[in-house]
Amino acid sequence: MGVDIHSHLIPGIDDGVSDAPSSARYIRSLNELGIEKFICTPHVFTEIYPNTPDTIGAAAWELKAELKRQAVDVQVSAAAEYMLDPDFNSILEEGKLLCLGGTYVLVEMSYQVETPKVERYIFDLYIKGYKPVLAHPERYVYYHNNYQQYRRLRDRGCLLQLNLLSLAGYYGKAVRQVALSLLKEGLIDLVGTDLHHERHLQQLQEFVKSGSAGRILRGYSFRNKELFM
Repeated sequence: MGVDIHSHLIPGIDDGVSDAPSSARYIRSLNELGIEKFICTPHVFTEIYPNTPDTIGAAAWELKAELKRQAVDVQVSAAAEYMLDPDFNSILEEGKLLCLGGTYVLVEMSYQVETPKVERYIFDLYIKGYKPVLAHPERYVYYHNNYQQYRRLRDRGCLLQLNLLSLAGYYGKAVRQVALSLLKEGLIDLVGTDLHHERHLQQLQEFVKSGSAGRILRGYSFRNKELFM
């Protein structure tokens, strides 16, 4: 894995970690599991989390200061996880997207219903020179019986990012089974923790230290290091 490209470790600006000391502690713990670099991705969802590069940048500075105080020597940067909804159009037009690295943009949809014209959003990102990365596709239940849509999005240049927590069973058996199937089909490009809180950390620690992570993921080539190290 090497690089965690999806987490909610920037403190106090979304439904993730609430304070910088906790964020630093989680980063230290994940680093002990082998993660070398963190690209944190707070939500940008205008109706609920109307974050901007300024709000994210200020909170990221606070986290980096805390990491320094705690002597946690790990590379941390900030991007964002963008909700694909009508408000995203104006964000894209402004051209102020926070990318994972280079031009890669992490995007998500509602868990209840597919974003209308999602393929148009993917196309528009490409036209603007960005490379979309769809977060946790295994959690979109409306795709569970439609693997062709996973392939169609990927054929249009959208990378797919799996949550480690899905493989650990955190979201239930159905999501775990889809995650395993996507790996078997070779449809997953990237992996992330999507860590929000203490329960997530404990589940990941158990998943790795039990040996389950190694057994499931052995031999699978994620692109995290290739693209973001």
